[in-house]
Amino acid sequence: MSDEVRDDGFDDLLDAVADGEGFYVECDEGHGSLPPRLACPQCGSQELSEEPLPESGEIVTYTIVAVPTPQFADDAPYVTAVVDFGPVSVTGQVRGVDPEDVETGQVVGIDVDETVTSGDRLLVFERR
Repeated sequence: MSDEVRDDGFDDLLDAVADGEGFYVECDEGHGSLPPRLACPQCGSQELSEEPLPESGEIVTYTIVAVPTPQFADDAPYVTAVVDFGPVSVTGQVRGVDPEDVETGQVVGIDVDETVTSGDRLLVFERR
């Protein structure tokens, strides 16, 4: 793992997901978003509550990365996907499957793993 400074909001989310207690924040109008948030990005409400993240979501789009940035050089090729978890969409890497076998509509769960290149933590998705 790198020696970077802890990002409390994002690292808190990673800790919660790693512990099986992933969450998102929801405003009083029912808009979901990922933490950290002080206000709803859709309506500006500051009445936010933490809600449990659903255990599985569906891949809505993805891309196979063959020419990565230097911080992911040893991870390539890999798949970055956007997964719909209902109230929120989450971006992460798909793991445990050949990149050519990833499809939209696949049901995946969320977890935390490390990049091969730097050992930094990141959100990952695995087939359910």
